Amino acid sequence: MALTREQLAQRVSQEFQDGFYVNLGIGIPTLAANYIPDDMDVMLQSENGLLGMGPFPTEDEVDADLINAGKQTVTMATGAALFDSAESFAMIRGGHVDLTVLGAFEVDVHGNIASYMIPGKLIKGMGGAMDLVAGADNIIVVMTHASKHGDSKLLKECTLPLTGKGCIKRVLTDLALLDIEDGKFILRERAPGVSVEDIAALTEGELVIPDNVPEMQL
Repeated sequence: MALTREQLAQRVSQEFQDGFYVNLGIGIPTLAANYIPDDMDVMLQSENGLLGMGPFPTEDEVDADLINAGKQTVTMATGAALFDSAESFAMIRGGHVDLTVLGAFEVDVHGNIASYMIPGKLIKGMGGAMDLVAGADNIIVVMTHASKHGDSKLLKECTLPLTGKGCIKRVLTDLALLDIEDGKFILRERAPGVSVEDIAALTEGELVIPDNVPEMQL
C-alpha cells in the first residue's frame, strides 16, 4: 500500500542525523517535526525566522504568534532562537543548513525540481524554495509518486517551470525511496506491500532496479 502523509514524514525523519540543522518545506515535510527521535539533537529551521521548532502544539499550547513558513502554529524546542527573515535567508544562502526537505510537483532524472507553479492556477510565488535548492547540498524531495490523475511525477524532463536545476539527489514518494545518479532514478526502497513492478509502471524517467530492493522500515 502507498504510504500515508504521516508515514512519509516518519520515513523522511530517518534521514536526520544528530546535530543536523534541517529546513522543512511546506506540506508533508513539516510533519517530520513530530518524528525526531528522543535521543537525537536536531534543530529545525524555518525561513521566516525560527531555529529550533518543536512538535506541533496541543490545543493548550497554541500560540498564534509562533508559526512556521506554512503559517502553521508550532512550538519551540529548548535552545530555540528567533530572528528576522534576512538572517534566516543568510543562513540558507550561506550553506549552513545540513538537510533540506521539500515537496514538489515534478522531479526528473537530471535532478531538476519543479515545485512552485502550475500554469493556469493561482500561485503565491515560489517562496523560499529557490534559495533553499541553491544554498543546500543535501536535499530530499517528499511527494506522491503520481498525480491525482495517475500521471508520473518522476520524469525524463520536468514540464513545469523549474525551481532548481541539477540539485536533487534523493526522492521519497508514497511508493518508494529513490536516488538520482547519472541521469537515472535508482530504486533503493519500496513501501511495504508495493511491488517493484508497481513502481516501474509509474516512473516515467529511466529506472534502475537493483537485485534486492528492501521494504521500508517505519
